[in-house]
Amino acid sequence: MKLHFSKIAFLALLTTVAISYGQDKKDKKNKTAKIDWAHWTVTVPEENPNKPGKPYSIGYPQILEYANDKIVSKYMYDDPKDRSVVFYAYPSGTTTANSSYSRSELRETMETGSNKANWTFVQGGKMRATYAIEDISKEPDGKYSRVIIAQIHGVLTDEQRELIGQKDNNAPPILKIYWDKGKIRVKTKVLKDLNATYKEMLSEHAWGDDEGRNFKEKIDLNTKFTLEVKVSSGRMEVILNDGESLIYDDIHMSKWNIFENYFKAGNYFQSKNPNSFAKVKIYSLEVSH
Repeated sequence: MKLHFSKIAFLALLTTVAISYGQDKKDKKNKTAKIDWAHWTVTVPEENPNKPGKPYSIGYPQILEYANDKIVSKYMYDDPKDRSVVFYAYPSGTTTANSSYSRSELRETMETGSNKANWTFVQGGKMRATYAIEDISKEPDGKYSRVIIAQIHGVLTDEQRELIGQKDNNAPPILKIYWDKGKIRVKTKVLKDLNATYKEMLSEHAWGDDEGRNFKEKIDLNTKFTLEVKVSSGRMEVILNDGESLIYDDIHMSKWNIFENYFKAGNYFQSKNPNSFAKVKIYSLEVSH
């Protein structure tokens, strides 16, 4: 009788452990942001110990262990209180190519582990993300620092790079979305010469910055907000909180069809002042094509 009771007790214990383990996994999952890490690479503002002079980056599957990576975890970490991932950056002096600012930022990888496959506006794409600006420094003039929280970056194919004799595959960013002193600000590119040839348009110098546009809604610190970016042939739309929309469907967007692109999201910090910093939270991030 005692043996029978012990077996029952033992089985009950195993069941309890199994349930608890499953619940722990569920609780852990529920405390993290909704992001499919298989399609992102992160770059942080610290030098890669294996590549002097270049920032540290990891992609899939290493990115799954970002919480345990001694370098990445200083700039990208979970906040289980609100199920977000925090992206922290400051002017560390370690920057990416063609930039003088530091970043803790995700780069879309359509094919897991590879930056070679990207998309055109003709193919189309959509990114939807929920953010909050947790904290950000103030500049000497007393105003908040600026930070870019989302981008669409252009990229040259190998054939285009060889055609213009460029050393890398970098092309201009057609979209930059800022948090700028409580406003969401959108900047895009315009072609300087609308009669430029195909080869001429591939040069970064062929494109200039537009004047930029602000959404009307004010976004305070520690306030959740959602951004959605939709692109199709010759058209780009940015939507804030499923309401106000900024649409770009002019000749410049049509000309941009020659480039391949990828989405970026996170914290591309726009200050070099000592002691400046920004902390950007992402709660969910979804991309489709």
